[in-house]
Amino acid sequence: MDKRSPTAERHADLVRTALLQTAPTGRKLLELAAECGLSRWQTRRAISALKDSCAERGWPPLIWTREADYHFCASEPELENWERAWISERLTQFRRMLTGTLAPHLQLFPHSTWAEYLTAQVRAIESNLEMASRPGAH
Repeated sequence: MDKRSPTAERHADLVRTALLQTAPTGRKLLELAAECGLSRWQTRRAISALKDSCAERGWPPLIWTREADYHFCASEPELENWERAWISERLTQFRRMLTGTLAPHLQLFPHSTWAEYLTAQVRAIESNLEMASRPGAH
């Protein structure tokens, strides 16, 4: 993992403290920015650094949901729902890549080894993501 700057670490700690003070409820990005005295950009970078720190230290993950905004989550059902939603978004992105870029690429250049290879790879990923995004998938 890349080394974070001392500034990113300090900002992540500010965000962590702000979230712990309001736990279990979450905070909106702009609320975190205002409370920590950071810009939106600094707050987003701090959130990224904090997510890495949570993973490194075994803390509950920091997630964002519409219902609870940014918050630490230790609920297995909530985490599984968040993960399925995240996977579903990526599945949509992969499908758009297939239909919007790779398919036209193959129409223009039907013998493109690269486009054929990439299509096969993206379809394999699509299949795995589709299975993982289903409720009850294990």
